[in-house]
Amino acid sequence: MSIALVHFPVLDGKRAEVTTTVTNLDVHDLARSARTFGCASYFIVHPVEAQRTLVGRIQEHWTTGSSAQRIPTRKVALALVRVVPSLEAMVASFGGRDEVELWATAARASREPLDFASARALLATPGKPVVVLFGTGWGLAPQVIDGVDALLPAIERAPGVGEGDAYNHLSVRAACAITLDRLLGG
Repeated sequence: MSIALVHFPVLDGKRAEVTTTVTNLDVHDLARSARTFGCASYFIVHPVEAQRTLVGRIQEHWTTGSSAQRIPTRKVALALVRVVPSLEAMVASFGGRDEVELWATAARASREPLDFASARALLATPGKPVVVLFGTGWGLAPQVIDGVDALLPAIERAPGVGEGDAYNHLSVRAACAITLDRLLGG
């Protein structure tokens, strides 16, 4: 299983389609989560060349630069990063759409999600590689959600917290770690 952090097409707070910027924390923390849970790759999907170059510089610093020797565990995690310009390019790296399963997380599910127990069972069965897509900003654009093979359940706030309001907005780093634990954790 692999993960992908998608920066386009994603939504902003007004539900407009936008491109978000890369953050250093997302590069590091999702790589560390991917390594902790045994993911094969961590794709960072960004259409802007300057942003992809930035990720490459961060990755190089930690995998071959001075920090590679200073913090070798970070080197191992950052080695999982694969920077691609689009979801189509990511899919092509698997040999095409018929060769990979795309799953996604979405706070606003447009269809019945695949529960985590069933998802774990599918991951334990030999088959196509699975990539779980995580959206930045306010989540993946509707056309991305509509094109995935399965939706995973949203990460919900604890019962009784924030009664009367609709607050349920985790960072993508937290949502990814929780999702990976539910899919692959012990």
